[in-house]
Amino acid sequence: MKSYRKELYFNIPSRRGLVNITPQVQQAIRDSGIKEGLVLINAMNITASVFINDDESGLHQDFETWLEGLAPEKPYSRYHHNGFEDNADAHLKRSVMGRETVVAVTDGKLDFGTWEQIFYYEFDGKRQKHVLIKIIGE
Repeated sequence: MKSYRKELYFNIPSRRGLVNITPQVQQAIRDSGIKEGLVLINAMNITASVFINDDESGLHQDFETWLEGLAPEKPYSRYHHNGFEDNADAHLKRSVMGRETVVAVTDGKLDFGTWEQIFYYEFDGKRQKHVLIKIIGE
């Protein structure tokens, strides 16, 4: 069995931002030479998520509205974590959206259902963050 590791780096200019990383993940699969296996895509920061869903702008706005309703950024004083930092809401949003996703690799391609895409979602941006891509297989 072979393995391949790649990191993607992000500098989201706003506090929150959503990036479709499907093309970068597919390129990593091509670069790996692995035809059959699994790919793990993992947000390597506690205030960001990786997940699979549809690449549709209305849905992206629905995520933002829903998450802000569950864990509003302000007032900062509502959270016990906020003291040295002001990102408790980002930690909670990440807990809801998840840390990583795993996708099957078949014939050297992401083995997706209709409309599925991979997204990086940042909840506490304005500094460099990264995502791990780990591919295993043959």
